[in-house]
Amino acid sequence: MPDDETQAEEPIAATGEGQDTRPGELLVPEDLYLTAGVHIGTQQKSASMRPFVHNVRDDGLYVLDLRKTDQRIRVAARFLARFPPDKILVVSQRQYGQKPVRVFAKAIGAVSFSERFVPGCLTNPNLVEYIEPKVLVVTDPATDQQALSEAVSIGIPIVGLCDVNNETRDVDLVIPGNNKGRVALATIYWLLAREVLRARAGGTAEPDFPLTADDFVAAL
Repeated sequence: MPDDETQAEEPIAATGEGQDTRPGELLVPEDLYLTAGVHIGTQQKSASMRPFVHNVRDDGLYVLDLRKTDQRIRVAARFLARFPPDKILVVSQRQYGQKPVRVFAKAIGAVSFSERFVPGCLTNPNLVEYIEPKVLVVTDPATDQQALSEAVSIGIPIVGLCDVNNETRDVDLVIPGNNKGRVALATIYWLLAREVLRARAGGTAEPDFPLTADDFVAAL
């Protein structure tokens, strides 16, 4: 089971609500989120993602509520900032998530598996790749299922980037967003890295963070 720190976050993940330290103000101009396609979902919607949906377009694509995405990036950043950097594991099996994951991990001092996740990395001490993280960040609960399952089995909390069609039953803290788009993933991980560093600094001072969203974008 997740530890006490995670228990405090679980109602936030379940209800889609949480305190916003800067109410009414987005982390970046709304146009940046829109241009990156962070809000664009899929034509399938899971029941667990319903609280994060804003509306549905004429073409059948569900659209995510950007204010909830923005809020959850802040909540996740404050949560991740509680952990020793080298005890944070971030993974992506998705091609467009691999560079964002690597840059994110380097920026905050975390560990990344940005291609194939070797089965047993979290559960088999005999493997060379074995590590003991305190928290897992997944780019997509569906494609990162192996890592997610192992994290569940060892009882560590899971932060997940979740699109409209994702099932979230094993995710302790949901960040709603387009987890398939190249620029969308870069934008989410860029903001998450910046906000983790800000949270570590106490949330009052801007961190020295020279990277831009472009630095996180995967090549075509």
